[in-house]
Amino acid sequence: MREKKVAIIGAGITGLVTAFYLKKAGIAFRIFEKTNHIGGVIETCRKDGFVYEKGPNSGVLANTETVSFFEDLGGKCQPEIADASSAKRLIWKNGKWYPLPSGIIGGITTPLFSTKDKLRLLGEPFRKRGANPNETLSRLVVRRMGRSFLDYAIDPFILGIYAGDPAYIVPKYALPKLYNLEQEYGSFIGGAIKKKRQKKSPQEQKVTREIFSIENGLQRLTETLTEIIGRENITLGCENIFVEEINRDFRVHFEKKTEDFTHVVSTIGSDRLQRMFPFVETKSWEPIVNLQYAKVTEVAIGYKKWKGLPLDAFGGLIPFKEDRNILGVLFMSGQFKNRAPDGGALLTTFVGGMRKPWLADLQGDELFQLIKNELEITMGIGNVEPDLFQYSTHRRAIAQYGADSEARFNAIETIESQHRGMYLGGSIRNGIGMADRIKQARTMAEDIARIE
Repeated sequence: MREKKVAIIGAGITGLVTAFYLKKAGIAFRIFEKTNHIGGVIETCRKDGFVYEKGPNSGVLANTETVSFFEDLGGKCQPEIADASSAKRLIWKNGKWYPLPSGIIGGITTPLFSTKDKLRLLGEPFRKRGANPNETLSRLVVRRMGRSFLDYAIDPFILGIYAGDPAYIVPKYALPKLYNLEQEYGSFIGGAIKKKRQKKSPQEQKVTREIFSIENGLQRLTETLTEIIGRENITLGCENIFVEEINRDFRVHFEKKTEDFTHVVSTIGSDRLQRMFPFVETKSWEPIVNLQYAKVTEVAIGYKKWKGLPLDAFGGLIPFKEDRNILGVLFMSGQFKNRAPDGGALLTTFVGGMRKPWLADLQGDELFQLIKNELEITMGIGNVEPDLFQYSTHRRAIAQYGADSEARFNAIETIESQHRGMYLGGSIRNGIGMADRIKQARTMAEDIARIE
């Protein structure tokens, strides 16, 4: 029986968590990272009393694997749960913010939805199941709930998560829990009620779906993982890395060196896969490398003295129909402690996305004026100069799960079956959120540990 040794390509959250669980299983590994930064897109910055993120701002306690992961850290890095007010989401309509309703009564009384669609809501539990597995999110929502629910609930929700277009997103792949409510129970409303009544295990009861970060920023999580798995097990600056398959093993070529492994785990984006694994037949990659990504610029804006609207919500989302130039605003200092000086505020906003990608190309004063004008209108701050303005452009920020996802997932499974010991992870499959990445990483590590 061969002694296992695993190469992990990419030092983002997926790679680090995979290494964490491999180390717990006593399996040797090495992480290879193209850049000189550990943590992938997770990067916390501090300036003038503000603590802001250049990548993800938070995660969700959305599955048992994420809950167990923090327990497995043994108290070395605990999640900071967002303020209770973060349960409220605001939606922009006709120049005002309105809370997104969370129940049937709120859905009937809110000004966000039309009277016609409110009446349609009462009939939602009695509508037929959809028969097209590749039905887009926009068609699904209009069919079951009506156009105004799409425009002022689902569309801003998708902008907030995917920076995407509901006319492209397919729920079966992008929102499987929503898709399964209709397929298994015949109704969003009825299915949600029935699932809430189902008996849960003690671990499932800990899946609160609360928003979390880490005290002093998410980078503390990647730093903790680095401390646990050992900095000596991470090789940075591997610009020209590629993998060769030799018999049953994998040889990693990096910086004029080579090292052999029994397994290889990739966590990188679809655009780098073909060059990374040249031994895989070119046509096998086609359904994978065609994956679309949203281009997004993330902007952190800080005010040492805040005189705008109360920051008593997770943030505000702006429907595409409202034709504004930002996708939404996160109220970071309202959610988490010590993100801004006392009496101040830290906001994070986003521009670009699948339907306005050109805005993500704006820089400098042009971007500053756009953001400042948008916040004057939406956040009630008047013509006030911010004390912090920092931005990061992510050209391949968020993978889009459309109708081509099934072909991509099948191609990944085929490649893995043809090249035993090879694992293709990252946001190309299994979802885009932090909880998705943690779950995927643990699954890959446990599979490596289990299979001889």
